[in-house]
Amino acid sequence: MLEYNYFIEKSPLIIQAVWAFIVIIIFFIIIITIYLKYLRNFLRANEKLKNKIEKEYETLVINYLYAGDETVEISSEQQSIIDQLKSNISETFSRTILISTLLKLSYEISGEMAESLHKLYIHIGLLDYSLSKLKSRKWNIIADGIRELTLFHVKEVQDQVKIHINHPKTEVRSAMQLYLVNLFYFEGLDFLNNITTPISEWDQIQLLEVLQLHTNQRVTSINLWLKSSNESVVFFALKLAKIYNQYGVKDELIALLDHKNIKIRIDVIHLLSYLNIIDAKIILKNNFKIIFLEEQIAFFEMMENLYEMTDKPFVIEHIHNTNFEIKFSALKILRNLNIEEFNRFKNLTVEPEFVRIVKYIESN
Repeated sequence: MLEYNYFIEKSPLIIQAVWAFIVIIIFFIIIITIYLKYLRNFLRANEKLKNKIEKEYETLVINYLYAGDETVEISSEQQSIIDQLKSNISETFSRTILISTLLKLSYEISGEMAESLHKLYIHIGLLDYSLSKLKSRKWNIIADGIRELTLFHVKEVQDQVKIHINHPKTEVRSAMQLYLVNLFYFEGLDFLNNITTPISEWDQIQLLEVLQLHTNQRVTSINLWLKSSNESVVFFALKLAKIYNQYGVKDELIALLDHKNIKIRIDVIHLLSYLNIIDAKIILKNNFKIIFLEEQIAFFEMMENLYEMTDKPFVIEHIHNTNFEIKFSALKILRNLNIEEFNRFKNLTVEPEFVRIVKYIESN
């Protein structure tokens, strides 16, 4: 050992530093190993405790649901269970497990039992905790609170939820929007009147999916949303107009043909075509030379659905258009309008692209 110490002491400084580093690393490895073993044991014990408490809560909640008495709102047995559960919710750990248990059971029941579970959530004081989350400075806690209110169908607090309509965090806004639509359906979309922040494409898809789950609902007017200064609201309103066949907003849609956003103008053209609004075709035909190429292509796609014999001169004018999509649509429309006219024009040129389009149209 003395020889080893002597060797270290006589070694160059760099060697001594390496040995010191190795000793430190070994020390930290031992500490980390001990900590990981402790953490693993702690997590296992925590999981066992969680499972035990969850089973206890599940038993109590099921007993509560079946202990109802039609003669009174809350039976003595139910009140006893409420008091027992209420005594445990002050601890975050127990409260989290209880909420998780209630949510799990809510997916498995419906009707009167679901309503009874909703009342239990309120009676044991969990509603107060959910509402307190709405006042948190942390966005994730606010979002959790709104989701809890949504899952337990708490309609009475919509004004407190709507406060977060323009929250800087997308997750909070998304939770707020889903709360309103899940609980109030189409009428819940009234937040569109006041929202100034963008609604993401994903959020729009989610909202539409929720709406389509409820077939028997009153569709309110979307006119105001089509005039919104928030472009994402306009895009969403266009989707609603298509899904719910809102022919009554014809004037608002035609007005959007002058919108500053070209994507909105193109979406409007497709929607006008879908709704078979002929008035728009006349306007677009008159303005064809001054609109952008993307709009011209969209218009010819519209013409494929709404062509009339009076459109033939306009169509013939564009069978040699420099744009492939327009040329293809024009020839296709001409063939449908007048096959003899189509046959006469198809032999006017041997330009390869034109010939390929003609052959494709003839074979389909």
